[in-house]
Amino acid sequence: MLDKLRRHVRILVDIGRLAGENADLNRFLEQTVVQIARAVEIHHVKVLQYRPSTSDLLLAAGVGWKEGAVRSSTFTIDLRSAPGRAFQTAEPVSIRDFRDQDEYIASDFLKEHGIVSVTNVPVLIDGAAWGVLEVDSTTPRNFTEDTTDFLTAAAALIATKIRGRERPEEARLMVAAAEAQKREVLLREMQHRVKNNFQLVLSSISIQKRRYAEEGAHRALDHVASRIHAISLAHDQLSFRDEGQNVRLSNYLRALCGAIRQQVDGVEVEVECDELELSIDRALPVGLILNETAMNSIKHAFGPEGGRISVRLVGGIGYGEARLTVSDNGRGIQNFNENGSGLKLIASLARQIGGAVDQESSDRGTTTSLTFPLMT
Repeated sequence: MLDKLRRHVRILVDIGRLAGENADLNRFLEQTVVQIARAVEIHHVKVLQYRPSTSDLLLAAGVGWKEGAVRSSTFTIDLRSAPGRAFQTAEPVSIRDFRDQDEYIASDFLKEHGIVSVTNVPVLIDGAAWGVLEVDSTTPRNFTEDTTDFLTAAAALIATKIRGRERPEEARLMVAAAEAQKREVLLREMQHRVKNNFQLVLSSISIQKRRYAEEGAHRALDHVASRIHAISLAHDQLSFRDEGQNVRLSNYLRALCGAIRQQVDGVEVEVECDELELSIDRALPVGLILNETAMNSIKHAFGPEGGRISVRLVGGIGYGEARLTVSDNGRGIQNFNENGSGLKLIASLARQIGGAVDQESSDRGTTTSLTFPLMT
């Protein structure tokens, strides 16, 4: 045990030395994953970087994976994914054997490499998750608290390197002292704090799920988590435009559709968006309506064979309006209830932005349209 601790300390010192060198981030990560593999005595290690534009985790660096996997393979941030759970809750996640549990789903990538056991720790910058550090085993393995502590320390060194890379740009912005640049710095700080809050809420939901065995309670909590995640994605897309906090609505909806696509197998989500912007107060209801409508289709429209959801955002409708259309090719709404809670929520969200919702359903599918004014 003492020899293991000494090895961990020695390798953390080596990683810290690498972080202090002038090598670029990719080179640093490539060297760091090799050091981590030595420390944990494992063949497979990866660093996953969150990409707000696509709402996924990119394999930014790794060792032990098939040729071409690094910088091209992606992973979901769904709460059923081990790295997704670690990223969203900012807490470590360990699985001794995927085959002995049903809370998490092993990705096709892990299955392809024969991985059965993993442990993940978030890479945190100012308390917000930048990505995830993961080690993977092809045999069942109980990752000890010492291993988790080592990985947490390694993730902190990775965060230090990333943070150090950003500082020269931040210094330049502060020296320039332009108002727009100051607002960008403040915005990033606000986004970090907001993400921290979302992570705390999602972590609480995860804890609550473990307290209840009923499938209905799990479904309800998952639905709440998906709504929170939809709001979190909007904050990822925030930028300052014309003295206000605006969201590139097209980017937001694409990222949201990417997250929805990750939550279920057998359902394709097609997206076509005009390039539009809205204030965040108006973009959030649009995103929540999309999320609610798509999740309704996933739950009720399709059988085991799956199906397709098509999302289209078009500007220039009527007099300064836009239209969001969400269609599926499912079996239609059975026992249509105009007073259902889902439709009431969608109608309430539409009223918040002065919009109107129409819904048509038949045995060839359901189409929901939101028409709303393009005011920022």
